[in-house]
Amino acid sequence: MEFDFNYYKKAADYILNIVGHEVEIGLILGSSMGSVKEIINVETIIDYKDIPNFLISTAEGHEGKLIIGEVEGKKVVLMSGRFHYYEGYDFEELSIPIRVFKLLGVNKVILTNAAGAINKSFKPGDIVLIKDHIKLNGPSPLRGKNIEEFGPRFFDVTDMYTERLRELAKTIAKKESIDVKEGVYFFATGPQFETKAEIKAMGILGADLVGMSTVTEALTAAHTNIEVLAMSLVTNMAAGIVDKKITTEEVEEIGKLSRDKLKKFISSIIEAM
Repeated sequence: MEFDFNYYKKAADYILNIVGHEVEIGLILGSSMGSVKEIINVETIIDYKDIPNFLISTAEGHEGKLIIGEVEGKKVVLMSGRFHYYEGYDFEELSIPIRVFKLLGVNKVILTNAAGAINKSFKPGDIVLIKDHIKLNGPSPLRGKNIEEFGPRFFDVTDMYTERLRELAKTIAKKESIDVKEGVYFFATGPQFETKAEIKAMGILGADLVGMSTVTEALTAAHTNIEVLAMSLVTNMAAGIVDKKITTEEVEEIGKLSRDKLKKFISSIIEAM
């Protein structure tokens, strides 16, 4: 499918006609993080299926709703449920949410995910700020004809995971006695969890975490000049790091145990943005 500017504008116009105003901060929730939406003073909830030219979330635990409202006086749009390559979407389709965010007025985005830890100094329940990523699978979400209204054909990604926002998050974490770490995120396509040999190779390449999301959104944000703060909740140790099978139940359990910490942290970050 060939995407043009009007393809994304149709989705954004539908949302703006319902909401009646622009928003400044976007938030995308990862697996096991649905409770974070409770920080929003909700104005409007829109089902993904009702938005023209949008996608539908099929992953278990991803609600599939766009929530617009306020957090600490800031206008926000939150995706409760995201889209993944493993659901059958093309990489180019995974550019849709962030480009629609841009047309809603978003200039900063917070991306969250559940991730497996490769770095042995990490443990389940840790919050890790993403400082960089490794993506060796599949094409860029910006593949195809460039849409100049969003950004240039070739663009810099050296500060894609915006250092200024990471420093802000670390300052808030220290103030609120929340232990946060930093790391490099490796993008895997899924849906299967990784093999022991793959995890070993990722570690050799410099990865601290592995997951199946976030990177396509960050790349699209960099193209559209949206600042990015991305963070992982470590929900398990990656394959071969410990002698234990990986299960979705483990991911959900750690998410439940960490929800209050995440809500407090993200709310404070939004207030300070």
